[in-house]
Amino acid sequence: MTARDKDRSPARAQELDEPGQAGNDAAERMARAGLTRVLEPGDPRSGQWLRRLGPVALFQRLRGEGPSLPGATAGRMAGLRSRARDARPELDLAAARRAGARFVCPGDSEWPAQLDDLGDARPLGLWVRGTPSLRFWALRSVALVGARACTDYGAHAAGLFGAGLAEQGWVVVSGGAYGIDGAAHRAALGAGGATVAVLACGVDSPYPRGHTQLIARIAEQGLVVSELPPGDHPTPSRFVRRNRVIAALTRGTVVVEAAHRSGALSTARAALRLGRAVMGVPGPVTSSLSAGVHELLRGEGHLVADAGDVVELVGGIGELAPAKSGPVLPRDLLPERLIRVLEAVPAGAGGTLELIARAAAGSIDETVGNLYELLALGYVERGGENWKLTRQALSGGFPTCGDPVAKVPSCPDHAP
Repeated sequence: MTARDKDRSPARAQELDEPGQAGNDAAERMARAGLTRVLEPGDPRSGQWLRRLGPVALFQRLRGEGPSLPGATAGRMAGLRSRARDARPELDLAAARRAGARFVCPGDSEWPAQLDDLGDARPLGLWVRGTPSLRFWALRSVALVGARACTDYGAHAAGLFGAGLAEQGWVVVSGGAYGIDGAAHRAALGAGGATVAVLACGVDSPYPRGHTQLIARIAEQGLVVSELPPGDHPTPSRFVRRNRVIAALTRGTVVVEAAHRSGALSTARAALRLGRAVMGVPGPVTSSLSAGVHELLRGEGHLVADAGDVVELVGGIGELAPAKSGPVLPRDLLPERLIRVLEAVPAGAGGTLELIARAAAGSIDETVGNLYELLALGYVERGGENWKLTRQALSGGFPTCGDPVAKVPSCPDHAP
């Protein structure tokens, strides 16, 4: 038995992070790169073959004339072997280097360990374009996803969340598509933050074509990632399977806009299966593009209104969203005794000292002292025997009885 055979033995396999792997030597890296050209991303059956045989033996089996793989029909084996014979991993690795990309494998120091949560659907490896460490960035990242044909409201909301998360030191991960994805990426870049685009095609051939400049900018300032080798093209199924990588890479997924059949919801469902936080941004109840988000919020999704809400759900202990409240008005800072007297002053023509004292349930002396204090603060004014509210008091958001603007009816004591 050779040393490599020992490394492939069941006893040795149980000692390794991935059964059937002996480490990321050159042969294994080459085999994994070749398999990205042969196997479709996210296929659990392919993951089982990889786990049982290891990448080198699996690639050799597919390129040779050995027995069929377990569960593979004759037609599928013929198709896989045809792909394997055409695969040239050394050329793909060279093309990646020319595009400023690298191939990251499980076990590498840059490999994000959270991708292992995908089990047999884990990527064979990732083609990564950009200089930062994918593993390091993934530790503090959030996915922002949603509809391609989004509304102005959705694009605006995605921009607010993308910029807010970037400003708080979080990496924004999305799919590089039109609509919500693009708005999230642009907002993170505009805030000088970090963003990652996970593509359903080769990192050197961005899709959609209209986002070529955006994806190039992401590669300069952030990271562009794909399971597919250089030059490979997207398909509808690859977009859906790509979403599981977005969900697994991040601490949580935020869905900004999504119809009932939106692909963004597949990212949310993948995140739920992985035990990640799933969040939704509510929209108008009349919008079909928010219907999927609202359904998500009726289930296990968390409603979020800003980046602070997201960080509270996915961040560490003590990273709480600031308390939300309406604006603080000057009247809110008045002591209770002055508020009680201010409420007792009728709107319009005002009232006498005796009327106000009775309405405030206070003595004449106490009430007159409070009224003069309110006079000094600009809330009331005196006209002859009557005290009345100033324009400042009427516009301060503190409705008084008989106020025609606030439509508060007059009480008997304050009837005109």
